[in-house]
Amino acid sequence: MKTRFCYKLAGAGLAAAVLFTGASAQAEFKERTFRVSNGVSKEHPMGNGLAAMGACTLEKTGGKMKIQAYWDGALGNDLTATQSVRTGSLEMVLTSTAPLTSIVPELGVFDLPFLFNNEQEADHVLDGKAGEWFAAKLPAAGVINLAWWENGFRHTTNSRRPITKAEDFEGVKMRVMQNNIFIDTFKELGSNAVPLAFSEVYSALETKTVDGQENPFNNIENMKFYEVQKYLTLTKHAYSPTLVLFSKKIWDTLSPEEQAVLKDCAAVGQKEQRKVNREKSEISLANLKAQGMEVNEITPEEMARIREKAQVIYERHGKAIGDEALTLVFEELKRVRGN
Repeated sequence: MKTRFCYKLAGAGLAAAVLFTGASAQAEFKERTFRVSNGVSKEHPMGNGLAAMGACTLEKTGGKMKIQAYWDGALGNDLTATQSVRTGSLEMVLTSTAPLTSIVPELGVFDLPFLFNNEQEADHVLDGKAGEWFAAKLPAAGVINLAWWENGFRHTTNSRRPITKAEDFEGVKMRVMQNNIFIDTFKELGSNAVPLAFSEVYSALETKTVDGQENPFNNIENMKFYEVQKYLTLTKHAYSPTLVLFSKKIWDTLSPEEQAVLKDCAAVGQKEQRKVNREKSEISLANLKAQGMEVNEITPEEMARIREKAQVIYERHGKAIGDEALTLVFEELKRVRGN
């Protein structure tokens, strides 16, 4: 009898422990809604990434933590939304590295022209020790990078003339991101570089305030730039990483379990976003042709000339970026290229 009684007590204790553990697990997650700002529309591959991240977050927290997306710059352009995330008045923003270079100059390495040859090189650098090194710089600026997503390779469009050689850039008023390296790159090519927020680009093209702009295929189609641009040139002059930034002020109020869910689910979103972005890229190019855009390619010889003209940008901005960042990225690229 005594033995049976002991077993009963032990069983009751185990059941109580299980219940307590279950209650603790539930208590780890509070009802939370995280607003995320983005400059593109829901139909962009960013939408696929956020949908995957949001579904993952709901599943892992029993529906308690929600991702609420805002599109088309509804919460501000990249600069203002990033500042809101830094101050803690907004939880999240998806942004390229370009608007952050004034805060974290080392990120300027990703704006250097013709840095990456393909997406696989970018993945290798961003998902490895280099990506971790750059992410470690961000908390001091008030943000946490949950994952590296992508905007993709950028190409140029304009309404004035086909661009097939270096001289064709001369005199073209080209909208660029609000970033010194992009401004300097297009000035070096002979263009009149005009920095503008992404949300202002369509109207600037429509009113001929600027002649052209540069963006990945998905953005060009998504924002209907084909309605106000005739010529598309396959320059592939820069690859734009996207950061999934979270406010450090808010991050510090989350439990370790909540933080882990956000990082895990941002990685789930990364996989989906990159996959869809790359699948849609060629589809978007075909659609732009179907919309009547004239697509121009640059010969390898002319591209070598353009790359040569742009090489001075590395020398001019290298000091601001810093030797450590440059060396880290260049060494990783040597490794992946096998030289």
